[in-house]
Amino acid sequence: MKYKIIIGSTVVALIGCFFLIKAMNKEIWEENYDLLRKEVISLDPSVETINLIDITPFEWEVVHFFEPYTPVEVIYETVGYEWDSISATVSEGMNQIVFLNNGEVVCYVYGYPSNNGFGISYTGSSLKLGNDLNFRVTKDKGVITLNK
Repeated sequence: MKYKIIIGSTVVALIGCFFLIKAMNKEIWEENYDLLRKEVISLDPSVETINLIDITPFEWEVVHFFEPYTPVEVIYETVGYEWDSISATVSEGMNQIVFLNNGEVVCYVYGYPSNNGFGISYTGSSLKLGNDLNFRVTKDKGVITLNK
């Protein structure tokens, strides 16, 4: 009986360590998503327009906006390589946005703005530093949307 308790405790501790290490080893694009989300959600309610540079607390050179239902292969081709945890959008209204710096993904925004608490809407396919990066800020039902 004593050995079962020791083995059980050891297994539980190992599983806990696995999840702790996984949480501590977030990818840079996940960390930057959290930073971007925090910046957007903390915008003062009186803000009507914002420059994308002012709310991206990380360096980037180009940001790609993908239409709903864009195949993952097209995204990888546009980005220039494959990386983990990418999914195709499955319905209208979902964001699929990839920020790149030096050819590397540095931020990935995916999902429904209502789930994320924010969204970024752009009718084009990409923006580069030097473009007009001003977005209109709207808030509806607790969701902040940046519209261009």
